[in-house]
Amino acid sequence: MQDNSLAITTTAATPPAHRGWILAALMMSMSLAAMDITIVATAVPQIVGDLGGFDLFSWLFSIYLLAQTVTIPIYGKLADLYGRKPVLMVGTVVFLVGSAACATAWSMLALIVFRGLQGLGAGTIMATVNTLAADLYSVRERARIQGWLSGVWGIAAIVGPTLGGAFAQYATWHWVFLVNLPIGLIALVLLGRFLHEKAPERHHAIDFAGAILMMLAGSAVVFGLLQGGNAWAWYSSPSLATFGIAGLLIAATILRERTAAEPIMPGWVWSRPVLLGSNLGTLGMGLVMMAPSTYLPVFAQSVMGLGAIAAGLVLATSSIGWVAASAWSGSLYLKHGFRDTALFGAVLMAAGGLGFVMLPAAPSTWLVLLDQLLIGAGFGMLSTPLLVGVQSIVPWNQRGVVTSANMWSRYLGQSLGAAIAGAIFNAAMIKELERAPGTLQGALPNVNDVVTVLQSRTAGAELHQFLQAAFDLSTHQVYVGMTGVAVIALLLVLWIVPRHPQVEAGVEPG
Repeated sequence: MQDNSLAITTTAATPPAHRGWILAALMMSMSLAAMDITIVATAVPQIVGDLGGFDLFSWLFSIYLLAQTVTIPIYGKLADLYGRKPVLMVGTVVFLVGSAACATAWSMLALIVFRGLQGLGAGTIMATVNTLAADLYSVRERARIQGWLSGVWGIAAIVGPTLGGAFAQYATWHWVFLVNLPIGLIALVLLGRFLHEKAPERHHAIDFAGAILMMLAGSAVVFGLLQGGNAWAWYSSPSLATFGIAGLLIAATILRERTAAEPIMPGWVWSRPVLLGSNLGTLGMGLVMMAPSTYLPVFAQSVMGLGAIAAGLVLATSSIGWVAASAWSGSLYLKHGFRDTALFGAVLMAAGGLGFVMLPAAPSTWLVLLDQLLIGAGFGMLSTPLLVGVQSIVPWNQRGVVTSANMWSRYLGQSLGAAIAGAIFNAAMIKELERAPGTLQGALPNVNDVVTVLQSRTAGAELHQFLQAAFDLSTHQVYVGMTGVAVIALLLVLWIVPRHPQVEAGVEPG
């Protein structure tokens, strides 16, 4: 995606002197969505102890991810129709109302409902923050700004679990949700004071039917991915029925969007090679992200013998590589083009996966840290050029749609990645347990209890060593799959994305 000299045409009316305050507000808004899952995860034992409902607690995360993912395309379209500021501010208010409601929850069911409300607000944050960054900053500046926004996720990976644990241990789990209020209110004040834009003044026909169908279709897909392999087997009747319904809803959504005056997700988002290839590359990155996110902390504790905090820091190391590569990608894509820079990122991502596969048994912490830096660099070098690239070839009134499609692809990839990584790990672990020596057959735990046995350290030396080796081999198989997906993402970007895309109407060369 060669696009070195584009000057971005927007309707933003914000003076350049105010951009620093707006960036601070965007980072605060992003931190709400970035930190929310990690901060809640560490307080789950206290929440369950107070409210009960242990059999339902996984929905605290599933409902949030579901609501966030399915609303991202809708918020992106609304941001193109009515401007970024009102959409972001309304969504942030929804998130804060959901946070306050979560803090007052009287049962697990009530907390799950309020978490869904939080997710509805989080969807607008993910859809509009990156779009606003594209409105306010030039192509040359956006890599640095994306580095700052990506850095929010790295900080959240460290601060979230620390704060969640501290609130749960020294105060009350209610503060896990109440801490969002001051951060969100400051962000709203800054946005209200410093962000000014001129949205096009014309009547819009909102495609309510398309929005509802899209939400239902997305919900069915994500719900099936979240439940498959957990609540029911992949080839069971509930799973097949869920994905069958999802297929019908997707078909109905496509038919509706083809005839709508202003479709929520226009067909051109998936028919233009540059957009299709970028979205597929981002989806592939989302798939790959779930291998380290899901299994590396447990691997670090169960196989490497690290503590919980140290394991979290090992995972967070990838954020350092992500931020550094994202910032560096600016000079590369201005010189070599967006596509070639993204290909370099895909190569780094695949090399990181292969590097983990080649690690020796019980590797040193430094080797894993270096590998995490490499993987994070691949994420930053791939994601930033793809996002900035698609934003840079469309006019203002299409930027929200292409940005939200890119972010939606990433979150769909993460949902797929969690399901695929879990399937690979469980299959590999079952195979390893079947190979156990005869002396251990009577003492073997089932797949779901392996981590518990390793963490408790109550097993005998021989069983403990066998389970460590089995967990090591199973995790390596997950990374083998991750490496394969990274290679496929590289080939998709290479094959589909043109090196020199045509500049769209409304984006004038500088």
